[in-house]
Amino acid sequence: MRKTVLDPQPGSYNIQNEWIEDEAFEWEDVHRHFSWYETGKVNMAYECVDRHVEDGKGDKIALTYFSDEERLTYTFSELQQEINQWANVLKRHGVKKGDFVFVFLPKHPQGYIAMFAAIKVGAIVGPLFEAFMEEAVKDRINDCEGQYLITNQTFMERVHQKEIPSLRYIFTTDEAKADNEIPIVKEAEQEEVTVDVEWVDLDDGLNIHYTSGSTGKPKGIIHAHRNMIQQYQTGRWVLDLKDDDVYWCTAHPGWVTGTVYGVFAPLLNGVTTVIHGGRFSAEAWYDVLETAQVSVWYSAPTAFRMLKAKGEDLQNRYDLSALRHILSVGEPLNPEVIYWGYESLGLRIHDTWWMTETGAQLIANLPTRPIKPGSMGRPIPGIEVAVLDEDGEKLPPYETGHLAIKHSWPSIMKEVWKNPEKYQSYFPYGEEWYIAGDLAYLDEDGYVFFQGRSDDMINSSGERIGPFEVESKLIEHPAVQEAGVIGKPDQVRGEIVKAFITLGDGYSFNDELQEEIRLFVKGKLAAHAAPREIEVLDELPKTQISGKVLRRELKKRESAAITS
Repeated sequence: MRKTVLDPQPGSYNIQNEWIEDEAFEWEDVHRHFSWYETGKVNMAYECVDRHVEDGKGDKIALTYFSDEERLTYTFSELQQEINQWANVLKRHGVKKGDFVFVFLPKHPQGYIAMFAAIKVGAIVGPLFEAFMEEAVKDRINDCEGQYLITNQTFMERVHQKEIPSLRYIFTTDEAKADNEIPIVKEAEQEEVTVDVEWVDLDDGLNIHYTSGSTGKPKGIIHAHRNMIQQYQTGRWVLDLKDDDVYWCTAHPGWVTGTVYGVFAPLLNGVTTVIHGGRFSAEAWYDVLETAQVSVWYSAPTAFRMLKAKGEDLQNRYDLSALRHILSVGEPLNPEVIYWGYESLGLRIHDTWWMTETGAQLIANLPTRPIKPGSMGRPIPGIEVAVLDEDGEKLPPYETGHLAIKHSWPSIMKEVWKNPEKYQSYFPYGEEWYIAGDLAYLDEDGYVFFQGRSDDMINSSGERIGPFEVESKLIEHPAVQEAGVIGKPDQVRGEIVKAFITLGDGYSFNDELQEEIRLFVKGKLAAHAAPREIEVLDELPKTQISGKVLRRELKKRESAAITS
């Protein structure tokens, strides 16, 4: 019988040194950790890099890069010098405070340098995911009327300049091929290694990320330099970063996790940060964990499920003994994956919850707290959470409603670019509560259990069914590798539960296996939660960035099948 609660593992945690559960906490308590607390001079790039050099840590490794072709390291001093030289190039070509600078590069130190160079001159940086195609790139730059782009010639194939009339200069990390292209690496070599930092206010724009909804084009979420307060502190509490850690966040900076917890949080905390430039493979990832001696690892449920599917024989070929803390983000973490980590790696996997709009983690399984598999944890200090009904009233434990966060916290979005109505839509019950769009319930201990997005809930014969709960049970069956669950319209029940699955190696689908899977879910959950239909796909539709299963695409597929 598996444990329903996984207790904290022995160890010395930062959170134990800084905060006790029963003590009061104010975000202002964190301000003293920053140089601007004394100087009044604010800039994220300075706090992530320059401050550590001035504190005598210039020789410490800041970035270590792995790919199939090369391995690179940058000390904090080397990183500072590169950033300064790139910043001088940007300034010489007119980039100034408040301008939008988009960065369209692969996972590579140059992408980090480009981001910090833009931030250092006071620009608002817009990281673009490396798999974006022409429309995604065009829509984002046009929305901001962006004048500046940092990219390379390979990616230029997806930048149609005639359709982006605002573009003034394109800085390329390789050669320049047009009059408005500037070879930034080549020009930076001739620049001074120092630069005047553009000091800003805490509420000045820092970066922009686009978030997709179920309708309309992606919305630009702008964050401010004040985000560093919460990003630094969650790096200490949630990621549990210490001076001697080697930290790896597997996300690309084009996704908000890759920016906040791949770039800002670890460097604010002065730890060595790993960048892996290759594609996912279990062998490559295990090799990075072993070679870099990664101690803290932040990834996504999809990746953990893929590693789990490869089995322990592969895992056992690698020395993963340096690992001490593992975290997950991007979608709810299935209990089965938590048990896999606990049983095969000897470590709990800590789920975390936040959104592009929130700017940093709000709910998490902290290292000092028990984990209840299936829960994304409890609010971190300084955050108050409630579950509200349709009238905005608080619901008691175990009743599902709208997940709400009490306003405000340091990293909340500054604005939705050119869309104040969208910003206000996050506060339908007034300014007190931010409504996430997720449905959840709280237990008697304040743990939050995700039930689905507000438009994903299934209503079958009056029973409300959360798709995530069904998906989690499905992947516990040995034949099921991945699962996506939707409500399918039904004349009698209103909706029925339909599951789309991919099969593990060695399994073939037939009526017998279908009934076995259905009865497995029925026996674990309830009759109304068991899928009445199961369809096998070669691959489930997922987001490019986080690998999250796209239920809306499954709904479209089902709708097309019904009408055809």
